[in-house]
Amino acid sequence: MKRFGKRSFTLLLLSCLMLISAACSNSPTTGETTAAAGSEPSKEPVKVVWWHSMSGELGTVADKLISDFNAAHEDIQVEGVFQGTYDESLNKLKASLGSNSGPTMIQVYEIGSRFMMDTKAIRPVQDFMDAEQYDISSLEPNIKNYYTFDDKLYSMPFNSSNPILYYNKDAFKAAGLDPENPPKTYEEVAEAAKALTKGNQAGASFAIYGWFMEQFLANQGVELLNNGNGRTSPATASQVNSPAGVKTLEWWKQMVDDKVLLNLGRKTDDTKKAFAAGQIAMTLDSTASLRGIVSAAEGKFEVGTGFLPKPADGGDGGVIIGGASLWLMNNKSEEEQQAAWEFMKYLAEPQTQAYWHVNTGYFPVTTKAYEEELVKENLEKYPQFQTAVDQLHQTTANLATQGAVMGVFPEARQLTETAIEEVLNGQKTPQEALDKAASEISSKIETYNKTVK
Repeated sequence: MKRFGKRSFTLLLLSCLMLISAACSNSPTTGETTAAAGSEPSKEPVKVVWWHSMSGELGTVADKLISDFNAAHEDIQVEGVFQGTYDESLNKLKASLGSNSGPTMIQVYEIGSRFMMDTKAIRPVQDFMDAEQYDISSLEPNIKNYYTFDDKLYSMPFNSSNPILYYNKDAFKAAGLDPENPPKTYEEVAEAAKALTKGNQAGASFAIYGWFMEQFLANQGVELLNNGNGRTSPATASQVNSPAGVKTLEWWKQMVDDKVLLNLGRKTDDTKKAFAAGQIAMTLDSTASLRGIVSAAEGKFEVGTGFLPKPADGGDGGVIIGGASLWLMNNKSEEEQQAAWEFMKYLAEPQTQAYWHVNTGYFPVTTKAYEEELVKENLEKYPQFQTAVDQLHQTTANLATQGAVMGVFPEARQLTETAIEEVLNGQKTPQEALDKAASEISSKIETYNKTVK
């Protein structure tokens, strides 16, 4: 009896274990148990695809921002996809329109703004700002103005720059010029270039870049396009051949004729290299190039920076914002759009912008970033950047400095560069070359406007 009782107990124990095991194998997962208790089941994070044009070191910084955001947001995962240059990326977007193969959000250079609005494939970020009373009071006014149309902010500013004058302080001293007082007018630049031209060193060189021409006009308070630079109503004609444009090219060509300014062609990389090598004493370049230019000159000479020059009798103006902003596509789910908006807000935060600015050289898009220790330390290390900040803040806000908008901006820029080239090479007078460019640009605008209608 005793043995039988023991065996019965063992069988009973085995039966219990089997029942428990079966119950366990059929039991819901931990998440489902929680759900049964009344809370939400665990969900996959919302995926946001961001197309951008940040390569090399800029791409590394962009990747860091993405990874930091993803680490702090379990419910959203951003995937950054490099799509080549701004032009290449925009062409890929054009090919994706009408399908679902495009991104959730895309970085587009400033001159692509009119095209982006005309696609009707985007959703203005103003929608999200209005919905949550998002405070944009600390966004840089001039940057905010560029991307504002009909009192509505269409895209989120992200990376911004403008052009400044770079000069060799050591060369200035050697030429008897004040290294702390860079030339401010066309006339002063021409004079300084003459004094700086000696031996193997030319006074200056400016790359043949349409962006510079746009900036030279804005700096004189002159609009590049009719109809309020294309902002009061769609532009129908180019005004690149205005007296301000002609005067600018006459000044540029005269310096070439006087053999005090080298014509090194269209690439800013070539003028950068010539400046670092001491072959030229002054050049124009983007504020985003500042760190690279200062580093390249290290141990050779001290780099000075000055405002973009304008004629002594130039009108009220300033610089236009360059760089790019972030656009939201409207063919994604509301949930995905909302997730992309969260990422955009993160990229505009003072701490994020401080990190972005210090590691890339682009402007912070929010004034609050200047309160960050990181930015203060960077300004101490690179005092030349103060010039860029001051130039931005001293720019007069008007339709000229707000920036032109047209759907054929990349083509217009190339036509302007051809005109500059023809003048510097002695093929046409400034008036002839700019008249031809204005006519061709206006014709392209007309064709584009018909397709939009």
